[in-house]
Amino acid sequence: MKKKFISSSKDILGGTPVFAGTRVPVRALIDYLEAGKSLSEFLDDFPSVTKTQAVGVLEIAKKPFLIQKYERAA
Repeated sequence: MKKKFISSSKDILGGTPVFAGTRVPVRALIDYLEAGKSLSEFLDDFPSVTKTQAVGVLEIAKKPFLIQKYERAA
């Protein structure tokens, strides 16, 4: 059975993608990482998100990069 890590409902934050079962926007994780903060800091600040959920979302996010073809550096 595939776990659901992300959900979206017009009744929760107007349809913003959130971690399933929470009101924490997925964007919050991306913002933390972009700001140089660690996954541990994110999980400490958002205790309703599990490490499994956060890693699952990152796995989903990386898939397009793994299948895309890139030019080779000279």
